[in-house]
Amino acid sequence: MDWAERTHDVALVDDTGQLLAKRHITDDSEGYKILLELLAEYGDTAENPIPVAIETARGLLVAVLRTGKRQVFAINPMAAARYRDRHSVSRKKSDPGDALVLANILRTDMHAHRKLPDDSDLGRAISVLARAQQDSLWNRQQLANQLRSLLREYYPSALAAFAAWTNGLCRPEARELLKAAPTPARAARLTRPQIQAALKRAGRQRGIDAEADRLREVFRGEWPHQPPLVEDALGKQMLALLIQLEAACAAADNLAEAVEEAFPQHPDAEILLSFPGLGIQLAARVLAEIGDDRTRFADARGLKAYAGSSPITRASGKKSAITRRWVKNDRLNHAGYLWAFSALRHSPGAGAHYRRRREQGDWHAAAQRNLFNRMIGQLYHCLQHRRLFDERLAFPASPEATEAAAA
Repeated sequence: MDWAERTHDVALVDDTGQLLAKRHITDDSEGYKILLELLAEYGDTAENPIPVAIETARGLLVAVLRTGKRQVFAINPMAAARYRDRHSVSRKKSDPGDALVLANILRTDMHAHRKLPDDSDLGRAISVLARAQQDSLWNRQQLANQLRSLLREYYPSALAAFAAWTNGLCRPEARELLKAAPTPARAARLTRPQIQAALKRAGRQRGIDAEADRLREVFRGEWPHQPPLVEDALGKQMLALLIQLEAACAAADNLAEAVEEAFPQHPDAEILLSFPGLGIQLAARVLAEIGDDRTRFADARGLKAYAGSSPITRASGKKSAITRRWVKNDRLNHAGYLWAFSALRHSPGAGAHYRRRREQGDWHAAAQRNLFNRMIGQLYHCLQHRRLFDERLAFPASPEATEAAAA
């Protein structure tokens, strides 16, 4: 199937490559009905459904195709383009022709492509929430960076005042103060009670008096200023950007709550949370990318390659090089970086493994990637055998450490 936003092209071939049928269907219930009737006309049954190749893994069309036991293969568009050159050297392209190319990909090379995993509905729901929450965090950080850049142009006292707070500009105290005083001139006129009121509106409950005194002193310090008219205009621009940042912060918080509600219900949650360095949010991201179909990866090596944690060898003639993987699941790789970094502080074995790699000459990123490679292999084992993480088995003490402890 060659899919598009409003219409789709369908091509059906037999084992010899003969074109049996082609259709142009709409992206609605009527088009889906025509598609299913076409498949049924050529032998599609609930017990023996016709496999389908398509260049996407999402959407209502894919959801309709995935009902029952049907195998749906999401073909990478770059791979499909290479197959197109295999069938024609003129570089001609058409949507019906692309559908025929996709059909022949399954006919000749089905073994070389991976069908969509058979994840549970709960697992797919957690995947949606975890990815959305991660996207909202990235969006929030992008807006915070824009706001910081704007404040540097005319409001350095605000940056100095919020520097002592973790996630400074994303904190509700910072947003309340910026709304109360969008320009440094107005911030310098804020009274102690006004600052205290802003902190209370933001939900702060402790250290309000001391924090108000500190902020008041910073705002009333000696700072360079833009001309008054320019400063007022920049203040209005900042308030408009602040509205977007508040919406992004609210979205991130709401999605985080949704993940915390859904993830513990999954059967794999207990195993994932038993690993050091994995909390609910990070564990949900890992589950979102690996899924809960235990047949998806043939072995731990496949999962490690998918995560981008295992190295790759490039050899040609007398030349051979071992490098990091560039083709990988970027979301899982990002989660793995955070996982390994957190595990260093929560697992003595993980910390010892990291230090050992550094002593052998690895840079920080390489040592951390090696730790992630080891731990995701352990996760694969635990999920396959339904076992919780065991520090003693995961990182057994070396003979040197055992002798030192005995001495």
